[in-house]
Amino acid sequence: MGWVFFFDGECAFCSRTVQWVSWADRHRRLVFEPLQGEFAESLGFSDYASPDGGTIVLMRESDRRAFVRSDALIELARILGGGWRFFVLARFIPQRMRDGAYDWIARNRFRLMGKSHACQVPK
Repeated sequence: MGWVFFFDGECAFCSRTVQWVSWADRHRRLVFEPLQGEFAESLGFSDYASPDGGTIVLMRESDRRAFVRSDALIELARILGGGWRFFVLARFIPQRMRDGAYDWIARNRFRLMGKSHACQVPK
């Protein structure tokens, strides 16, 4: 089953995260697309790249179900498998708390690592 990982292509923090996830995706289940791209726009996901606190979007290709914020990270851990599956236990943390932590990082992502001058989509 394939997955599409949509990310903010103008965010250096997001681009570095994508590079790491690409490396960790041993089974090559993920395809990476910027939220500023035509594919994201055609699905209505481009608004998730908001500079005020955007989010990654993880979409399962088989049914086009989208996961956002902390749910996307938990689903990502499941997809990556191995030791990363441990993080699936985060589902037991109330979503409000998980999303609160996620939103804080999202709001501060440009301050943490700046903007990216070029979108770095893995091969």
